[in-house]
Amino acid sequence: MEENKQRNDGPREAKADDIVAYSRHYNEKDFFAKIKEAAGKAGGKAIYVALTLYYSLENASFTDKMMILGALGYFILPTDLIPDFIIGLGYTDDLAALLIVYNRLKANINERVEAKALNETRRWFPNFNPGKELKE
Repeated sequence: MEENKQRNDGPREAKADDIVAYSRHYNEKDFFAKIKEAAGKAGGKAIYVALTLYYSLENASFTDKMMILGALGYFILPTDLIPDFIIGLGYTDDLAALLIVYNRLKANINERVEAKALNETRRWFPNFNPGKELKE
């Protein structure tokens, strides 16, 4: 009997593969609407990472695209683990999902994509510095 019990050592760490399931919530129109809506609330880091992943779609492998679409789908979804309307906390899980995928794929992200994402991010955050922000 004891061998049939599963151990529960608390929540497991989220992985990029887990995020793929959220890809069904992604579409480009809703993504850009969410970027505009969330810019002031989510912060420069979330917007930069989301845009970097979005612009990375063009040259990503199928597997990488699925992870990216999952992270962006999670970002779009307003009622996720921590609902976006909760002030101060609502975008922390979105940022975590975006960063999990970004960190897994960042070696494949080229300078053109980073520059495009940075230019777009600076529309809302003129002093945004990814070198500093992504270390925090």
